Amino acid sequence: MTDQLFRPRPIVVILTGLVYFLIIFAFAFAMGVGRALVVAPRLGETAAVLLEIPILVIASAFVARRITSDRFFTLGQLLSIAAIAFTLTMVSEALLADVIRGQSIPQWASALATPLGLVGLGGQLISAMMPTLHGGLGRFGSD
Repeated sequence: MTDQLFRPRPIVVILTGLVYFLIIFAFAFAMGVGRALVVAPRLGETAAVLLEIPILVIASAFVARRITSDRFFTLGQLLSIAAIAFTLTMVSEALLADVIRGQSIPQWASALATPLGLVGLGGQLISAMMPTLHGGLGRFGSD
């Protein structure tokens, strides 16, 4: 019963998802600029993405642990944080593809279906799931 007293309210879950998204998206955006301007011209787009993803996953793990360590999130709440982060990431990616690359939403979506697009999407999914993977650390409460 005391677990109920320490569970974050829904607004805390939403704000945690938003903060996680903002931190990771800002980091990923900066890395994407570096990848496009520095690494990809030298090593190619595929190698650049394959180098970028592990760095993003490590950063995501660090941030996820930091933003979830002081609260007792349930598994459902951690999944909600991940869903919020992933949804905001996909919406932001689609908007940036339109604004920066001039791609329509269908063009952006079809690019996700390419091998390189699927690798990138996989990295984004892993990154989004980090609060769930690191937030519980064996202490999930019941929903």
